[in-house]
Amino acid sequence: MNEFEWLKQTRALRQPVAPRTDLWTGIAARIETPETSKPARRPRLLPWAMAASVAAISLLAGALVWHQPPVSTPRVATHAAPAAITPWQPRDPRLVGAAIEINSARRALVQAIRRAPRDAYLQRMLLNTNRQLQRLQQLQHRAG
Repeated sequence: MNEFEWLKQTRALRQPVAPRTDLWTGIAARIETPETSKPARRPRLLPWAMAASVAAISLLAGALVWHQPPVSTPRVATHAAPAAITPWQPRDPRLVGAAIEINSARRALVQAIRRAPRDAYLQRMLLNTNRQLQRLQQLQHRAG
């Protein structure tokens, strides 16, 4: 088979082809006859099914919360917030900006802890800030 025969066969595919059997007679017969197998009124189960699923999820969530052990908050020493924060003043000029940020964060955390002394999150934040201050002081000590 050469290229010209192949092109001739592909052009022949563009021609419309009639189906072997006429399908319209069966379709028209089905349209004209009413179907009696379907019920006249559909049962409305969707709202009931949705309500049942919401109730089941609520019961499951309630059971999980009911049986969960209480969460204990970590106790941080109450002396973590001193009465007066002494600001750190580095000798190295490269650490001055970090010292300003650390000192202002420490002051803000101490004020927040004075308002809410039992807040474990604020106390952890103050501990982390103090650790960062210690790292900066170690950097200054290493730098000489």
